[in-house]
Amino acid sequence: MDICLVIKQRLEELGLEQRDLAAAAEVTESYISQLLTRKKLPPAPGRTDIYDKIGKFLKLPGAKLSKLADDQRKEELKRNLGDPPNPLFKEVRELILQKCQHDKEQQVRAIFEKQPFGELERLVTEKLLDVVKRVAREELENETWLHSVTRLTGRSYEAMRVSILEFLETDVFNVSVENCESFLDPLIESWDIDLATFSMEIVLNRRLLPGRATRFEFVESEPALPEEEPGLTKFLQHLSVNGDATKEEIEFLKKLRVKGKHPTPLYYYRELQNLRDPVHFRELTTLPTTKKTLGPAQPEGSVAPMHKYLEADGIERQLQLNSRKKAMQQSAGNRGNRGKKQKAKS
Repeated sequence: MDICLVIKQRLEELGLEQRDLAAAAEVTESYISQLLTRKKLPPAPGRTDIYDKIGKFLKLPGAKLSKLADDQRKEELKRNLGDPPNPLFKEVRELILQKCQHDKEQQVRAIFEKQPFGELERLVTEKLLDVVKRVAREELENETWLHSVTRLTGRSYEAMRVSILEFLETDVFNVSVENCESFLDPLIESWDIDLATFSMEIVLNRRLLPGRATRFEFVESEPALPEEEPGLTKFLQHLSVNGDATKEEIEFLKKLRVKGKHPTPLYYYRELQNLRDPVHFRELTTLPTTKKTLGPAQPEGSVAPMHKYLEADGIERQLQLNSRKKAMQQSAGNRGNRGKKQKAKS
């Protein structure tokens, strides 16, 4: 029975209008109108409370309305998408499971049998097909490879080429036993899956494709960072300035990241100064203390002369601020001294 007819008949029996139903269900009258005229598909019962509200208002069981809505959704989806896909052939599933790593086979088999052609089985089958189809596409013009596969499958060279062309047109919903016997079986050595992250590793036949293995990851991760920030690259180009930087110091600078910003060369210059300043670190008691000459006493070629090359305007401004601060301190000191002298005279 159609849920739209049930609701319409009940409204008529109770002498109610669509706007009354809309108010009771806490939705717009337009929404109710679209539902009852089938312009809008009934919402999935598991994602709404509308059927309980409608049932209470119309004195109908909410569970009955939910069941009718679910049936109507399935029928509509069938019309739009066709019948649901058939499960894999038993022989196809068995071959795929035989290729699974031995320690995972029973666990994966249990999932396959519990959810025939469910998400996991489709995922595994699709990735195996993708890998083998890519190999077949790459090797289609390779006569040596084709002859090798021909010997394994017992087919003629011409028949194998036709079989490859047909195989390239198949998909996870139409893979056949013949596809598996001709391609998945001879080309795939084994596959493994991490059921926590759904990452897959597929190892191909070493006789036909030596050294070939493919790994798929399905874990969300941060985008890869650039190997080196532009500001650091520019800083490292000033060899006359940072030529004495050690490998460890440069590796430290490379690891520095500021989210959403790109540091300037001056930033790396100052970080290197901070790294070398013993004031910023506690000495290890088990190691002898070594002294470093820093600041104005640094030898030519150390990091200090970076002032000559990087961010000259910024450094000049900093020097001006330091000069003003020093002048203000001196001025305050002079006023204090004059006050003391006046008190002494009086």
